[in-house]
Amino acid sequence: MKIRLALAYIGVVLVWTTTPLAIKWSSLGVSFVFGATARMTTGLTCLLLLLLLLRRRLPLNRLALLTYLAVAIQLYGSMLITYWSAQFVPSGWISVIFGLSPFMTAFMAAAYLKERSLGWGKLFAYSLGVGGLVVMFSSALELDEMALQGVIGVLVATFIHAASAVWVKQIDARLSALQLVTGGLLISVPLYFCTWYWLDDGILPETIPEQTLYSIAYLGVVATTLGFALYYFILNNMQATNVAMMNLMTPIMSLLLGYSVNHEPLTVKTIAGTALIMCALLIYEIVNRRQQRNGG
Repeated sequence: MKIRLALAYIGVVLVWTTTPLAIKWSSLGVSFVFGATARMTTGLTCLLLLLLLLRRRLPLNRLALLTYLAVAIQLYGSMLITYWSAQFVPSGWISVIFGLSPFMTAFMAAAYLKERSLGWGKLFAYSLGVGGLVVMFSSALELDEMALQGVIGVLVATFIHAASAVWVKQIDARLSALQLVTGGLLISVPLYFCTWYWLDDGILPETIPEQTLYSIAYLGVVATTLGFALYYFILNNMQATNVAMMNLMTPIMSLLLGYSVNHEPLTVKTIAGTALIMCALLIYEIVNRRQQRNGG
């Protein structure tokens, strides 16, 4: 189980590293709503085919339906806001701001899941991480007004993402990752189509650039189908705060990817913030292992 969890953890980190840039590219030449709707529809199609091949059923009891709703809040609410915000901020910043998730998750998990995740050592690590993130996205204030709105949008999306993760853990329906994501998409995809019809009148774009098409396909097949399945597999087998620590690893990799592939700025502030985040990760791991050795 430990090896499977480690591989799943690495997989999610790699998918989340590439997802922000793919989100930005998936809306080139088309509306952000179309990009999001096409991605989620592709993902749902892949997951339903996978369920058929594996001959799995979706449980429809009360706990299962509540869990699907909790997942749908993340898949629809958090992701739609992220797609809107991606129009105005560099792709690397999406991952950077999502790095605040452990801080939000820690307090919610302590309050609602009774997880012992808020010792002084961890609080210090979270504070360092938040400080690093503040340094990194403070440069967004130097951009235009829409960039600032984009930052606020991603912050809201991050809070929804963290709340959804804690709610899934709280319900504890013991569903497989495949069932979780499929059930969540069955609720969220109709909402995406309604939003697309409301904002874009449901009109298909006349032409879709190749880069956009490939990005949508990657997001639908890999990021949604594989990425979310691995994420919820990890979420079911780890403390919520340990899961959220992935959000302090992916900013560094996403920023480097955006800089090297999409020519996004990498400033002194960004490097300083990255250093603070790495320190936060190191302190968190040391404190976490010490707590585990002492029996939590």
